[in-house]
Amino acid sequence: MVREKSFYKKFFSMSAVLILQNVLTFSVNLADNVMLGSYSETALSGASAVNQVQFLYYNLLIAVGEGVVVLGSQYFGKKQTEPIKTVAAHAMRMGLYLCGVLFTLVSVFPRGIVSLFTDSEPIIGEGMVYLRTVRWSFLFFAVTQVLLGILRSVGVVKIAPVLAASTLAINCAINYPLIHGRFGAPRLGVTGAAIGTIASRIAELIILLIYIAVKEKKLNLRPQDILRRDRLLLRDYLRVASPILLVNGLWGLNTATQNAIMGHISDAAYTAGNVANPLYTLVKAGAVGEASAASFIIGKTVGEGDEKKLKAYARTLQILFACGGIISGIVLFFARIPFLSFYDLSPETRALADRFLKILAISIAGMAYQMPTNVGIIRGGGNTRFPLILDIVSIWVIVLPLAALLAFKWNAPAAAVIFCLNADQIFKGVPIFIKVNFGSWARRLTR
Repeated sequence: MVREKSFYKKFFSMSAVLILQNVLTFSVNLADNVMLGSYSETALSGASAVNQVQFLYYNLLIAVGEGVVVLGSQYFGKKQTEPIKTVAAHAMRMGLYLCGVLFTLVSVFPRGIVSLFTDSEPIIGEGMVYLRTVRWSFLFFAVTQVLLGILRSVGVVKIAPVLAASTLAINCAINYPLIHGRFGAPRLGVTGAAIGTIASRIAELIILLIYIAVKEKKLNLRPQDILRRDRLLLRDYLRVASPILLVNGLWGLNTATQNAIMGHISDAAYTAGNVANPLYTLVKAGAVGEASAASFIIGKTVGEGDEKKLKAYARTLQILFACGGIISGIVLFFARIPFLSFYDLSPETRALADRFLKILAISIAGMAYQMPTNVGIIRGGGNTRFPLILDIVSIWVIVLPLAALLAFKWNAPAAAVIFCLNADQIFKGVPIFIKVNFGSWARRLTR
């Protein structure tokens, strides 16, 4: 175990801020689900279908930002900030490109996209109504997420939970009256939820831009910095970001595919999954925050060139991740009881959601070790190919084909399908443990 107080102070303070940010960010979708769930199961499922697309988009934007973190943190360890600004400019252009592609796809093929996740016409109809409005939030969300990744590359994270809290407050304040028609507002259902999302995304971007202009001093970002170009740094960034983009894209697609499988089992299974997933994602925020903090610390240490310290940090972080996994599993298991009471569900849907959450409480214990180790240590240390290969094999070669067989050929119970879909969260820990402790994973990426 590392004995440096500065290490623990940095890790826990940074993790706490990022966990709070993730909790608040995920709470936006949770609040939407709870409010729509009390309005209509069909409206909830329609919005949830669209949220699968948004989740894929979110994962791609996170990848764009993580590319800056992995490369930029090493430059920050070398005390060089000018290359980070150039890398940031390339990342912003990539984020805007993704925004344009997604906006075009959902505008041209709205029915086709929503119907990927369910064959229920009422749910498809509600999803299309929600998508028609919420698509206008994509641009603001892209700029915000890329900027947050840029700031995280130099250890600036305190603004993130402030943004998330503002988003949550604005979203809830607008959603409740517009969904249910309270306080003299029109009763808009899923359209009301989409309007709340747009308003909150605009507000968070404005707050972030003001913060960067007035408070941020490590990078001193200015609007003209986004125009920077450098072929060598672009090549370096693409070499780092491309595997992350592919991993996150496949992960988002994996989640969407899982929901599509559940949606074609039954409406009850699909709705139960959409009820269980937000709580799971909320508890998972702890591991996500730890992974982000570890990625910065490990990347900065690689940039400093201290190999002995790097190995000690990796060993200690693994112990912290394992302890966090046990805590996460316990929290999810007991939180499911009061959580489900917020929803107005049929007995069948409620029973399935309860069963799903018990299974997820087991899988999250493994996920909370393997994901931060894979993302925070291995990828944060500059090795972006190993996580890509591991995810392709475990998810696309093993988990999804087996789950499809269980669901469509063998007619297995929905709970068995859910268990299969989350089995990789446990067995991926074995190769990851071997790689970190007995293999080579640190890569110097800077020039």
